[in-house]
Amino acid sequence: MSKSKKSEKTQVRLDRFLADAGAGTRSEVKKMIQKGRVLVNDQPASGPEQKISPDLDRVLLDGKEQTEAPNFLYYILNKPAGYISATEDSKDKTVMDLLPKIARRNLFPVGRLDKDTEGLLLITDDGALAHELLSPAKHVDKTYYAKVKGVVTKEDQEAVKNGVDIGEAKLTMPAKLEILNTDGEYSEILLTIREGKFHQVKRMMEAVGKTVVYLKRLSMGGLVLPEDLPIGQWRMLTTEERKILKRL
Repeated sequence: MSKSKKSEKTQVRLDRFLADAGAGTRSEVKKMIQKGRVLVNDQPASGPEQKISPDLDRVLLDGKEQTEAPNFLYYILNKPAGYISATEDSKDKTVMDLLPKIARRNLFPVGRLDKDTEGLLLITDDGALAHELLSPAKHVDKTYYAKVKGVVTKEDQEAVKNGVDIGEAKLTMPAKLEILNTDGEYSEILLTIREGKFHQVKRMMEAVGKTVVYLKRLSMGGLVLPEDLPIGQWRMLTTEERKILKRL
């Protein structure tokens, strides 16, 4: 393969390259570029969206050369209940206890699932990606399956769509509520939210008079919990799954 063809395949956005290289978050490096602090091949960068080839182009930030992003690790975990989403805890078991010791260094869970909540949890050492997934400004979709006590109605769907009062300054952002089943006492639902407030799903259901008795996260930012991944088990992300997250 010629050098020119290779460079075409490895081109990335300048702001993504700098964020992955550890220069700052995407929003921070955009400001750096706009202020003229970034040079590409000794020329001022044209903008955050400028495409560069890490193996060919020379990128300077405040006169310091920026190197290609390190090889980050990405694991998907099917979190069981009983574990907290933290790197360490003096009282409770953490999700990191489910990974082999050799894989734990510098890794951290992206966001939090309640201790009694199951499902998809991303574990990585890529701080820039974690920021993108958790940033309120990004509005990354997160879908949960829940079993709730009470009959979920179309009125509840409309309320969730318009935002509900969970005791904070503002209503929740518009969310999508799907009713899977109801037997008169309990209902099964899918709830897709774009925020990550403390106990948000439980508080939203309480706002419409329901109580969550079981909760499981199924997806986050296009990353879907594999059906064949047993609870309590983990695996590395595939190349395609990593691409999905990088497109955020």
